[in-house]
Amino acid sequence: MTTEIFPGRFESLPKIRDFIVNAAVNAGLNEEDVYAVELAVDEACSNIIEHAYGGEGVGDIHCTCKVLDNNLTIILKDHGRPFEPESVPEPNFNAPIEDLRPGGAGLFLMRKMMDKIQFEFTSDNGNILVMVKRIEK
Repeated sequence: MTTEIFPGRFESLPKIRDFIVNAAVNAGLNEEDVYAVELAVDEACSNIIEHAYGGEGVGDIHCTCKVLDNNLTIILKDHGRPFEPESVPEPNFNAPIEDLRPGGAGLFLMRKMMDKIQFEFTSDNGNILVMVKRIEK
């Protein structure tokens, strides 16, 4: 298990991506799955900065990677505002562009890229996002 703490700033995203890609490669994920994990984590961290913290420099993002039972598990933790993921409607990508509503695409993307995502919001531990990607052998 490896944990790094990054400032909640958009300029931290390349370092977070490097940390995640390194963990995914070391876990044995194929190139396509490494990219999927990188994309999902980048979206999640961008959402933490923009929505949970409401902007840059408000708090940190704790990133933990661990491999267990042929799964790469990534845990992102922050102390920003919680949200209710079930309240975010799935985007309608078939709608005309002028009818598209903002929001929801990132969460949809994260769910498609990862095998499992789980949100936990507590007053003591903050917001915890657990994302799992199976390691195909």
